[in-house]
Amino acid sequence: MTVFALSACGTSAGSTSSSDLKPATKLGSSEKTVSILAWPGYVEDGSNDPAVNWVKSFEDETGCAVTSKVYGTSDEAFSLMKSGNYDVVAASGDLTLRLIASRQVAPVNTDLIPSYKNIYSFLKLKAWNSVDGQSYGIPHGYGANLLAYNTKTFPTAPTSWDVVFDKSSPYKGKVTAYDSPIYIADAAMYLMAHDKGLGIKNPYALDSKQLAASVSLLKEQRANVGEYWSDYLKSTQSFETGDSVVGTTWQVIKNSMAADTAVDVTVPSEGVTGWSDTWMIGAKAKSPNCAYKWLDYIASPKVNAQATEYFGEAPSSSQACDFTADKNTCATYHAGDEAYASKIWYWTTPIPKCLDGRTDVKCTDYSQWTTAWQEIKG
Repeated sequence: MTVFALSACGTSAGSTSSSDLKPATKLGSSEKTVSILAWPGYVEDGSNDPAVNWVKSFEDETGCAVTSKVYGTSDEAFSLMKSGNYDVVAASGDLTLRLIASRQVAPVNTDLIPSYKNIYSFLKLKAWNSVDGQSYGIPHGYGANLLAYNTKTFPTAPTSWDVVFDKSSPYKGKVTAYDSPIYIADAAMYLMAHDKGLGIKNPYALDSKQLAASVSLLKEQRANVGEYWSDYLKSTQSFETGDSVVGTTWQVIKNSMAADTAVDVTVPSEGVTGWSDTWMIGAKAKSPNCAYKWLDYIASPKVNAQATEYFGEAPSSSQACDFTADKNTCATYHAGDEAYASKIWYWTTPIPKCLDGRTDVKCTDYSQWTTAWQEIKG
């Protein structure tokens, strides 16, 4: 899958720039600082909870002082990366290819990252973190967009996403959905199972007809959605109060609910979308050597266990489960379960070159999905 042609000639980490997009061949001296852009909960330094701090150990071990900024959506992160002020970004699959195509991140030499060898093989060199066999980052963790349901409203667990699509009207105003253009893939995944005539093979590879059908389904759903969420804490509260009774969720949202909340989660028959986040190095990184040190550190078993357990997702390191505080964590998130992971359609940025391998049509790209999302929400 070629997004753009790689060019330029730098070979050391210290020479990485926006016009130099070859992976480093060796590391240089530490720059003593590193600037990180990430999802909330990924770069904890004790300021949110004094007991939760994996930044200090990194600083002590490497001498690289960390400055960090959190973002709320992938679109926000894309805009922030344009500034060139960040050495490292933690990006979900709806952002990674946009960053690569716009030359905002550099290819990564995984030979310079010892922790990479322990990453689960089913997360390596995938469509959302590589181009033509070249890695653009290090997998952080992964998770699924599950179906949450109120157990009083649904005494029997729903087996299909039809309760938020075709059969959502009985729950009008109490259906919840993720607030992002990438949610179009959830509708496409549903149609892939229920309208085979559309020929959808990959929910992130939609031609204009397939996109139109997905948008139509979401416009019908719009009348029944009480809340589109991007803040997972607000989603937690919505289920706790009963304002939402069914819809898309994350395992961390379920885990964050009060113990007496009548809500459970399931994987419907159509499967689920999900994410596998990637640590990437900025093409204009001022501290590429410290950036490489961060990628190695955050992927190391103990730290990977801390970070992913705190956020609520499966770790990417095959050895992380030996270090989780709760020994049930890896079972809860199905860590290392390749069969479970295979049910997840991981967020991948839609691009004109069809990700399902078709060459006789041009697929719709993320900008078209963004426009469509605006139309859906009105």
